[in-house]
Amino acid sequence: MTSTAFLTDRYELTMLDAALKADKADEPVVFEVFTRSLPSGRRYGVFAGLDRLLEALERFEFDDAELAWLAGQGIVSDRALEWLGSYRFGGDVHSYPEGEVYTAGSPVVTVEATFGQAVLLETLFLSIFNHDSAVAASASLVSAAAGSRPVIEMGSRRTDPDAAVAAARAAYIGGLASTSNLEAGRRYGIPTSGTAAHAFVLLFPDEQSAFKAQVAAAGAATTLLVDTFDTWQGIEEAVKEGGPGLAAVRIDSGDLALEAEQARRHLDSLGANDTRIIVTGDLDDTRIAELSASPVDGYGAGTSVVMGGLQSQPTCGFIYKLVEVAGRSVEKRSPGKATFGGRKWVWRDAAGGTDVVATDADAGPPGARPLQGRVVAGGRRSPGPSLDESRALHERVRAELGPRALQLVRFT
Repeated sequence: MTSTAFLTDRYELTMLDAALKADKADEPVVFEVFTRSLPSGRRYGVFAGLDRLLEALERFEFDDAELAWLAGQGIVSDRALEWLGSYRFGGDVHSYPEGEVYTAGSPVVTVEATFGQAVLLETLFLSIFNHDSAVAASASLVSAAAGSRPVIEMGSRRTDPDAAVAAARAAYIGGLASTSNLEAGRRYGIPTSGTAAHAFVLLFPDEQSAFKAQVAAAGAATTLLVDTFDTWQGIEEAVKEGGPGLAAVRIDSGDLALEAEQARRHLDSLGANDTRIIVTGDLDDTRIAELSASPVDGYGAGTSVVMGGLQSQPTCGFIYKLVEVAGRSVEKRSPGKATFGGRKWVWRDAAGGTDVVATDADAGPPGARPLQGRVVAGGRRSPGPSLDESRALHERVRAELGPRALQLVRFT
């Protein structure tokens, strides 16, 4: 089992060291994860990454290798090294479920533990939640813009290999239908998609030879990439080799709305009435919405999803803040970075569709739905929903938001 303890920042450990020396490491505290604001143009966020976080939390321990390196670097005292050697998280974690939507100021995660145990987790929590939730939110907007048309996540080549796997998982929660990433398919059971790139067509002397080879290997239930040279001619060669039962053609360049219109007419004229048209090429929610009236049957989206959106900040801005110490409310007053003290609870008002945040556990409006649930009790993880259940939850709660929340807004 590989330790995750070093997926953190140095100051987490130096704070622990100082707290131990001041006899404050065992103080009971509450930390909350929330964002001060949503990215420009977005009216909701999508919470994702909880299952990955809980798996990483189970492996957050300091083995001999970690302790030896810390000792060699002189980063913390011998007392802190001894404390770290027996570290196991023993607190409680309350959290939104994956797929739930959130608003600014709402605590998506609450950590109740001692200061020493909780302070070490800041970087781990934020790195996972900021990445996965940003991807899920972008995927949600893309999925909403696509409507009933499926979208393939295909952004692996635009991010770190490990991040690509996590991004595919978050994008699936956000509503995308499949991924091009095989490791995500193996690890999480996400449907995988993909056929051929332009390099395959260029390998052959002409498109006809390339299409013949692809159909020979995959049958007519494949997607032929038709825009390597001339899309009109490519479609003719595709239907010639795949027959009128060819599953799909893909267009990756040009004016996609115009190309799709022309492709549909050409396919129909060749008798390939059921052949689907898939379009790709730096698509985001705005471009997909612009194609809603075009005869497009499916999309591929990459960079805009895995980077959290082409025209928005690629993070959720989640922060991990101390709000209570030994039952005493604490808050920051820093200009522009102030926080509200006290452990908070949050509900969604079914009547108004708004979130209600209060420091009183009994302050929820009648009929309102509590948004947090306990996912770790005394350091022990509780069983959670499956990936498909999280995806279904997001589809359901997004539908509850109404059309205004899904309205596309871009600020320039």
